[in-house]
Amino acid sequence: MKPLLVITGPTASGKSSLALRLAENLGGEIVSCDSMQIYRGCDIATAKPTPLERARIPHHLLDICDPDERFSAAQWATAAREAIEDIEKRARIPIVCGGTGFYLRALLQPQTLAEVAPDAALRAQLEAELETRGALALHEKLAEVDAKAALRLHPNDSFRVLRALEVALGEKHAASLPEIEWAPLIFALDWPREVLYNRINERVEAMMRSGFLNELRFLTEKWGREAPALGGVGYKQMMPVLDDESNLNECIEAWKRETRRYAKRQMTWFRHQLPVQWLDGARGVEELAWELAIGEREASASETRLPLGRN
Repeated sequence: MKPLLVITGPTASGKSSLALRLAENLGGEIVSCDSMQIYRGCDIATAKPTPLERARIPHHLLDICDPDERFSAAQWATAAREAIEDIEKRARIPIVCGGTGFYLRALLQPQTLAEVAPDAALRAQLEAELETRGALALHEKLAEVDAKAALRLHPNDSFRVLRALEVALGEKHAASLPEIEWAPLIFALDWPREVLYNRINERVEAMMRSGFLNELRFLTEKWGREAPALGGVGYKQMMPVLDDESNLNECIEAWKRETRRYAKRQMTWFRHQLPVQWLDGARGVEELAWELAIGEREASASETRLPLGRN
């Protein structure tokens, strides 16, 4: 199997900067693994790479659908495989970068639930249950059939709870799944929790200064407040400000708080779901990118993969 470099980790950990520098060192291109950066116009709250960063290194799977569209992990994995194969055909090195764990798993472990086709009849039944019994009851039902999925999904995340139930109760077609093609080397940036939380708080403040409210107003006016993309972290917490600006500080604090919770869930997920090697983020992007690049060149020469972080 071919090697595949993956840079992941919790939000605000610096993974995008590391992947960018590593791509420059190796002659690589970045395949975004982010369930929010796929949406056109959702730029600030998703920390989407800037035009300047995209000019430095080609990025794939950014801006591939509109904010009112649904996009599954299986769809993303299919698009990611095509992007990776295209990069490899041009003798470049693909680097998958992002923090959406279920996207990564759909790519690296295609036998998992993300590949189960949608079932319209079952979905309609589950949506009726959601309306009559409520989100908590549906989450409890998920816990009975897929405890791991229930642990990683918040009861109020109705869309993903519905999908997880649909998959857990539906039929799997393992024979039709694509063959595993890569031997992934997965690195994640790690920080002391209090440092990571400070980075998150500072990034939210920076996003506000960058004009996030203008972006939110534009998106809601064009796509409506119920667009799937606008249920993401940041957009959802700041929506009340559009009606009452006196809520501004309260909503910013809610955004920071939910982002911290999301980062905590990400760290838990990566530690239990994928073979991740953790890197000390405090060492800095330059040092880590240089070390990873050297390790990749040596490993490619010897056709081995030596661990550079801690499991």
